[in-house]
Amino acid sequence: MNDNKAEKAWLRKRGLADRRRVSVRGHRIAAREIAEWAPEFKRLAQRGTISCFFSFGDELDTAPLISELTRCGCRLALPVVTGRGKPLTFRRWAPGDPMRAGAFGIREPLDTAPEEAPLVILVPLLSFDARGYRIGYGGGFYDRTLAAARADRRIAAIGLAFSCQEVGRVPTDRYDQPVDGVLTERGLLTCSGGARAAALSW
Repeated sequence: MNDNKAEKAWLRKRGLADRRRVSVRGHRIAAREIAEWAPEFKRLAQRGTISCFFSFGDELDTAPLISELTRCGCRLALPVVTGRGKPLTFRRWAPGDPMRAGAFGIREPLDTAPEEAPLVILVPLLSFDARGYRIGYGGGFYDRTLAAARADRRIAAIGLAFSCQEVGRVPTDRYDQPVDGVLTERGLLTCSGGARAAALSW
């Protein structure tokens, strides 16, 4: 295992441990604070689609945010895993739509739901740094997805996390795709990713 792989594996374990230490009250506060950003996400998306994700395990609870995005009239999509080594596909979804258990047991829209090309992509993570580089679960799905989306259109990619998941520096490889910002219970961190940060000033 090279140095980057070893350090990423360690940060993955650290991120999981940091997240497990967040109290029940901390989870509620973070979910409520992040839900208040729904109007800003709507502004960023303009008339486009916002891709969110369903939380699982002890991830930050996205249910209140999804409720607020729906109340604001946003068009939503959810990610669908289409295979190992492939970018995610996004399919339109609204509360009440039929779903199925997809990869890793995460709920996904049915194949009959229309595909979308979201302008705002909300991204899960385990650890992140101020530059916007993140540690995910190791499958590389979002790195491939963000690379493909950025080659096609202008997007805003925003990680959702607890502030305790921030680290000094995430080791990077050539395929790693940073997010433009990370939203925590303390607010939005606009990441120092050069031109990428401009995506948050649409």
